[in-house]
Amino acid sequence: MTGYRLAACAEMLFQELPFVDRVERIAAAGFEVEIWGWTTKDITALRRTGATFSSMTGYVTGTLADDEGPEELLRTARQSLDVAERLDCPRLNVHGTGLNGNGLPVVPCATPTPAMWLTAARTLERVAALGERSGRVFTLENLNTAVDHPGTPFARAADTLVLVEAVDSPYLRMNLDLYHAQIGEGNLIALIERALPLIAEIQVADVPGRHEPGTGEINYPAIAAALSNLGYTGVVGMEAWASTGDSEAALARFRAAFTN
Repeated sequence: MTGYRLAACAEMLFQELPFVDRVERIAAAGFEVEIWGWTTKDITALRRTGATFSSMTGYVTGTLADDEGPEELLRTARQSLDVAERLDCPRLNVHGTGLNGNGLPVVPCATPTPAMWLTAARTLERVAALGERSGRVFTLENLNTAVDHPGTPFARAADTLVLVEAVDSPYLRMNLDLYHAQIGEGNLIALIERALPLIAEIQVADVPGRHEPGTGEINYPAIAAALSNLGYTGVVGMEAWASTGDSEAALARFRAAFTN
């Protein structure tokens, strides 16, 4: 028996359906549900689905370390917390900088300056304080800059780990995305072992293609066994496209890879 729970991203599955129907299909299959931005969603309709929401994007605009960016990030993080309360969503995800509709950074900076690192840590301290007041956890997600998010600052898992350690708050944790980490860093099991005390969620997809586990180079059954052996009790969320367009089959393959 595994001690962790499985979730799936409604943004990437059942794309032929209206969004609320996607959420219902994922929940009916026994998974928790992840969503991205909330501004275009019918929050009342999402509540009525009865789904368990695992995580959502925790800001609308803003950045960690660029001029007025931190204040904007904090302003929209407060708005996001209100929505998270309505959905009873425990985790809110943030990135090193805002991303546009193509996943590209709104303020590109491949190599942050020392001053930017300091500002990012101070911004995340304030984000964690917002989480503490609301009883919810913000997560800082690692991204890859080689394929999906070129020019994003604080993108590597090693970067997010350093920032989360620096803030040292239970209300700021890592969202360790293994798809991004495989592209950027590799050595995934050792990375999980190193970061485990600071992980609030793990996201998965296979490489290449960002499809469900079992379609690429990552040995996800070995990852699943390592998580069980390490006693991980959080959420493993599939943030992946269905490789054949069959979302039910993708969910079944995901479940199979993480059932041991």
